[in-house]
Amino acid sequence: MTYCIGLLLRQGLVMVADTRTNAGVDNISTFRKLQVFQREDRLVAVATAGNLAVTQSVVSHMVEGLEDEHGELQTVYTVPTMLQMAEFTGRAVRFVAERDAEALKKDGSTFDCSLLLAGQIDERRLRLFMIYRAGNFLEATEDTAYLQIGEHKYGKPIIDRSVTFETSLDEALKLALISMDSTMRSNLAVGLPIDILVLPRGSLTPSVNLRIGQDDPYFEHVRNRWSDALREAHMSIPNPPYGH
Repeated sequence: MTYCIGLLLRQGLVMVADTRTNAGVDNISTFRKLQVFQREDRLVAVATAGNLAVTQSVVSHMVEGLEDEHGELQTVYTVPTMLQMAEFTGRAVRFVAERDAEALKKDGSTFDCSLLLAGQIDERRLRLFMIYRAGNFLEATEDTAYLQIGEHKYGKPIIDRSVTFETSLDEALKLALISMDSTMRSNLAVGLPIDILVLPRGSLTPSVNLRIGQDDPYFEHVRNRWSDALREAHMSIPNPPYGH
């Protein structure tokens, strides 16, 4: 299980993803689920959830390349627009599904894969997509300024109540971290470290691209302050007027 969130705002893009892939009593594993592909004409970010072998294979094919309908090799570094990048990612998902889904089914597993795809190519507009396991996709809009994959039900109410297209990048990152912390507290299958990316609109260079670990003082402050604020909030609400 995992939790990844992408927020497309007037000021730019925020993406946050955890790294936990296994959370047994004595076996906790991590793997980077937010990957950034950058060169002079583009920045493309991909966050993944689902079967790790499946998502790793999909991303590997995006990097190594797939042939298009004309027999030309396309990669994450050559696709010319973000819309075509979403279509290309969907083709990579279907390619892996056609190759592996039946074998997974025979082994008692399912083909489980979803991705957040975001970025900008050249001077075209910044975009954010969610790719489903069938290879189809939807796009974030001003009305729906965020997309989530994985174990999102615990952190979703915070984003629902707080984030709009006009939310600043700093505020959005703070809310995304609160959302992540709420998910981590309710589901041990989501955990630190956390990878974060902040990309200002119109730029191909992130203002933030780092990993938050166990000893990060700001994230620890966010966790403690949010817990205190929740306690203060519920204590300030009058008790129910109903009889005992």
